[in-house]
Amino acid sequence: MQTPRRVEHQQTDRGYVPVYATGVVEQPWASYSPTDHAVWRTLFERQRELLPQRACREFLDGVAHFGLGEAGIPKFEDLNRVLGRATGWELVAVEGLLPDEVFFDHLAHRRFPVSWWIRKPEQLDYLAEPDLFHDLFGHVPLLLNPVFADYMQAYGRGGMKAFAIGPQALMNLTRLYWYTVEFGLIATGAGLRIYGAGILSSKGESIYCLDSAAPNRIGFDLERVMNTRYRIDSYQQTYFVIDSFEQLFEATRPDFTPIYARLKTRPPHAAADVLADERVFQHGTREGFAANADT
Repeated sequence: MQTPRRVEHQQTDRGYVPVYATGVVEQPWASYSPTDHAVWRTLFERQRELLPQRACREFLDGVAHFGLGEAGIPKFEDLNRVLGRATGWELVAVEGLLPDEVFFDHLAHRRFPVSWWIRKPEQLDYLAEPDLFHDLFGHVPLLLNPVFADYMQAYGRGGMKAFAIGPQALMNLTRLYWYTVEFGLIATGAGLRIYGAGILSSKGESIYCLDSAAPNRIGFDLERVMNTRYRIDSYQQTYFVIDSFEQLFEATRPDFTPIYARLKTRPPHAAADVLADERVFQHGTREGFAANADT
């Protein structure tokens, strides 16, 4: 079998330019090198040491249920047997970042795309786009949770509607994904915990998001989140905190069409804004924040 392409963003004099892939491929598991497996083990071992007192219980339970470990890169077919029995989801191997409409269609049909390739050893601490470790370790364990699994499918269906409405609606929905699925925190009886995959797959942000005095930590409000710009070049300036996955799913159950219409008339909030009437877990010191670079 021919090894699928490794599709990565391109570095130009204007920064990284996204390069998209569209097809589903077979995971070329036999083609992974000893270095590839070593990278997985290194990343896994340091997150396993770091996350027990930081990640939410549902994520940790998912890692244990799958039997993820330091043996090397898992086989998607093995994980799919567990995942299919639990929540009806399926992992599909892809070559890189997907166009929005393709990504939404996968989620709407309970398929989660996972980049088949893993980062290089010199990219352990930062990668400009999702790789296998981010996609699999960061995202997939929570797909064993029935409520979160349903939320992800509902997001995919909502994404297909937003894509049809237009770019502004799509941006509003992208912000929701960013601040929940990728960089969300959850309040528990033991304190704030991480559930966002962008944090869970990052050693540095796993520490920063809970320990640093710089960022804001603010209670989740759907329209507030959908109207808040975000950082793509640094750790987040604001983290939004849900009370439960049930709260998240219920908040996003209604039709978003009226919300898109309302937000179209409002200026967006900057990534570091704190509003007067919201639930603030921490008003950040803003130390080290760059200005005028959120999207």
